This record gives sequence, C-alpha cells and structure tokens, in this order.
Amino acid sequence: MAVSPHLPDRSRLLVAMSGGVDSSVAAGLLAEQGHELVGVFMRNGVEGKGGERSCCSLSDARDARGVARRLGVRFYVHDLARSFSELIDAFARDYSKGLTPNPCVVCNNDLKFGELDDLARDLGCDGVVTGHYARIENGRLLRGVDRSKDQSYLLHGLSAEQRARARFPLGEMPKSEVREHARRLGLPVADKKDSTDICFVPGGDYRAVLRERLGNEGSPGELVDETGAVRAQHAGVGGFTVGQRRGLGVALGAPRFVTEVQAESGRVQVGPREALRRSSCRVRGIQWHEDLGAASDSEPVLVQLRHHHRPEPVRVIRLGAERVELEFEQPSEDVSPGQYAVLYRGDLVLGGGRIEAPESVPSGESAAAG
Repeated sequence: MAVSPHLPDRSRLLVAMSGGVDSSVAAGLLAEQGHELVGVFMRNGVEGKGGERSCCSLSDARDARGVARRLGVRFYVHDLARSFSELIDAFARDYSKGLTPNPCVVCNNDLKFGELDDLARDLGCDGVVTGHYARIENGRLLRGVDRSKDQSYLLHGLSAEQRARARFPLGEMPKSEVREHARRLGLPVADKKDSTDICFVPGGDYRAVLRERLGNEGSPGELVDETGAVRAQHAGVGGFTVGQRRGLGVALGAPRFVTEVQAESGRVQVGPREALRRSSCRVRGIQWHEDLGAASDSEPVLVQLRHHHRPEPVRVIRLGAERVELEFEQPSEDVSPGQYAVLYRGDLVLGGGRIEAPESVPSGESAAAG
C-alpha cells in the first residue's frame, strides 16, 4: 500500500464528513499525520421516503459521528438546509426550462468550499478537507490518479482562492487503497456502499422534486418525431433531457432519443441516435483556471461534457471573457444544455462553464483562441 500524501505542515483543518468511506479515510489519514481536525457534517434537511437513502441522511450523520469518535476528532453538525433548499429550487427551475443541471457542481462551489469554508475561517482553520478524488498542485486542479473515480469535473468551478484552501488527501490513490486504509484504521464505514444518487433525489426520481417544488413538471406540450409528426402529449418538459432514451411515454417502434427541449412552447423533439450529433456548442460562464496556451502545446485541448463522459478533442473559439464556442474534432452525441463543459490539457483542468441551449445562442463575432 502506498504511503498517503502528507500536507507540508501540521495544520488546523475542517473536514467535511458525510459518513461515507471517502471522507472518513481523508479524516483518518490527516489525523494520523498529526493535524488538528474539526469534523463537520452538512445537514441538508432532506430525508429519503419509503426506505430510500439520501447520502446526507440521519444514518449518515450517525456514521460520521462514529468515525469522528473513533479518530478522536471534534464533531459538529452544520445546518445548511436553507442553502440546500435554494439549490434544489434552482435545480427544479432548470429542468422546467429544458436544461439538465448538475447540482453537485453548485454544491461544491457554494456550500462545501463556500459556506463551509466561511465556517472554517471562523474556527481558525487553514482549509477545508473533503474525500474528493482530485489533486491540487501549486494551486492547479488536476484529475485524481484513479481515473474511474476522478471528480475534478465536479470541482472545476472552484476559484483560485478556494483551490488554495482545498485539501484532497485521496487524490493520489485508487479506491481499493482507500478501502484498505479504512480497514487498517478500524473505521466502522470501511465496507459501506458508495452513494450514487444526487443527495436530495434518493431513488433517482427527479420528477418528484419538480412536482414538489414547482407543482408541475414544467410546460406541457407535444412530443414530436424527426419528421415533425406529433407522437404524443406530455405532462411537462421537465420530464425530459437531451439524450434521454427511456421513459418517453410512447412506443415509437425503434429507439428514439430526445434531441431538443423547447421550454416555452412545451415541444419535445425525438429522433434517431444520429440526430444527437453536434459539430459544436457554446458555453457561458467560464471559470478559467489556466490560459489555453499555458500548458504544453503538444497535448490537445479536451472537453468533458458530463461527470462520466469520455473526453473529446475540441477547438476552442473565444466569444468573450467568459464565453466560448467548442468545435468538436468528431461530432458529439453528448451535448446537453445546462450541463457543464470542462476543458483539460492532459490531467490539468483549464476551466469550464455551462452549455447553452441552442435557441439562446446569439449570433456575433468570434475570435480564434488556443
């Protein structure tokens, strides 16, 4: 087993403890190194229904407290229910607008490395520790060594100041090694299963969140095929996302995918797989980490369009300080408005922003970059 990476000096650190194995091992490794730790569980105010488990449930809080007790770490519960509620409202509104949001990116930006870091400063802590699989070297964000668990995509929105105070002890090791550390440390969560759902959507039924928050699923309307023929009526655009194949509510005889969602008219278009292919897309609200030409020019710029998406080579055309157009080397089937496009050169994160809906793209000048 490889030796866990050490922080340069003994520090006082706030550890975000979710009750899962990753954050627990992150805390355990730093406690071994002699750092003074303050464990904090983020209460989101959401509980699963019908036996469904949220990753921030009461049972998770008990697990986190048990790990803290085992490690001799002070432990607190920080109530972020109001902030989580605002995040959930934004999630529901995005779906009702025909977008596909990623609330984990917002949570990292605004809560874990926003409000939790504010608390860390109040407590005199030098930074915030999480169990993310990512690395920070000299203020630069890089992929985690375990590419199957890499979470740099979800952290691309962190500012330079946030990156300077973030600590990712697991970034240099594979998941299997994390489990070994958990057993070695005698942590009660060593064999606990990983959570895969969005924390406030236990069971994966995001439509229920829309109905609860908005009273509906967005504008109802028509589901049309690639010829323009109406094939069904639907209850709301929030029930669809670009690229979706299952759950269309109608048998079409052959596989069909959602290719466009028009929120105002309620029109949802479906078509064959090839209709998903896009030669380009536009991205707004770019949070730049690096200049496009700062890294080795021998490596192409790659874009990752979803958390588990395979990176694709692109040409980057600047449209302004925080907007770009991405031209794909090969047409991509994975462009979903509302998701994030994160740019990499090798393992290094260059920056990222949200994919625009096609109808929101204005015509205008462009200047080649990169």
